[in-house]
Amino acid sequence: MKMQRREFLKLFGAVATLPQAGFAWAASGPQGAAIAAAWRGPNPGDTYYAGVMTADWERKKLEIRHAAALPTRPHGLTPEADGSLLVTGVRPGAWLMRIDRDGKQVQKIDLADETSSARLNGHVVVSPRGDVIYTTETDMKTGRGLIGVRDRQSLKKLAEWQTHGQEPHQLLVDDAGHLMVANGGIPRTAADKKYDLHRMDASLVRLDGQSGRLLRQWTLDDPRLSLRHLAWSHWPAASKKFLGVAMQAEHDDPAARAAAPILAVLDGDDLTIPTRVSDGAGYAGDIAPAYNGGFALSSNQVGLAQLWHPATPDKLTRIVELQEAYALTGWEGPKPGGGVLVSTALGLVRWHPSAKPALLPWPEKMAVDNHWVLVDES
Repeated sequence: MKMQRREFLKLFGAVATLPQAGFAWAASGPQGAAIAAAWRGPNPGDTYYAGVMTADWERKKLEIRHAAALPTRPHGLTPEADGSLLVTGVRPGAWLMRIDRDGKQVQKIDLADETSSARLNGHVVVSPRGDVIYTTETDMKTGRGLIGVRDRQSLKKLAEWQTHGQEPHQLLVDDAGHLMVANGGIPRTAADKKYDLHRMDASLVRLDGQSGRLLRQWTLDDPRLSLRHLAWSHWPAASKKFLGVAMQAEHDDPAARAAAPILAVLDGDDLTIPTRVSDGAGYAGDIAPAYNGGFALSSNQVGLAQLWHPATPDKLTRIVELQEAYALTGWEGPKPGGGVLVSTALGLVRWHPSAKPALLPWPEKMAVDNHWVLVDES
């Protein structure tokens, strides 16, 4: 479980290539972090759990605060203001669960009991008013992408909105209360098998947060780039806010897939691919805000997390190189700027431009799933 010296040094070396230099290694700042996560035991057939882990930087220890068993593999996790956690089943998701702040399952919706033929696509977001939640879904009869509008308290579906695309994956709320939705665009069977990739129809859409009306739709020139995960990041120096889109390539040619870009950025009203630098796999598994307007992107297939920054938009800087670098969450850290917490095969890796890197081994033998979210940084 020990990090090799050359891998540890890579965490330090990334700082020198950032857009600004002269950082001081800060020893002060938050002494810990609480992260909502999902995981299973070390074996593929082991039970899945969702709950909260706590990191103690001084003790260099990671502990499980609470955990609830799940019926099948999960995907997205959405913390709520009261400390509860919404967990969705992996696509095609058949269940939606709420776990309270003590780790007790308090609600569970089985989509087989609903009249709709829709199934969950893995992500949930809470409305700005807090009265409803929005879920990405697919109508399994027609293949159409849907947003499920559900009562916040009961989790029961109130309405369905079209996403004007297929296979919507992650969604976020913008400053106006509208929905930003990544339509992955990959045709899939009811058993979640990809087919007819020449018919891919990926897009980014903005939907009215009250009616679901289509306000804007963006597409890229390359139809084989699937738009999947989203994150907001603020660049104080330019008073700008960016939406980062993590992508996965679905080209038939392995060489084209390996060379494909993994990041698109929405700047104002323009969706562009700022850099053609890739990860060699054409697959970004997760994205999180990091370092003053930048984004961290993970590529678990090649054990890599990279940083993009708007001051050097044509570059990707390697910040973590460890097996199974996957789930990401932003971490404010001891000074303004923002770092990132990365799940790896060995444990939690902390990266920040003004804090020493750290690796906290997993509290037990476990495999952490695709996503996790910072809950508290006290």
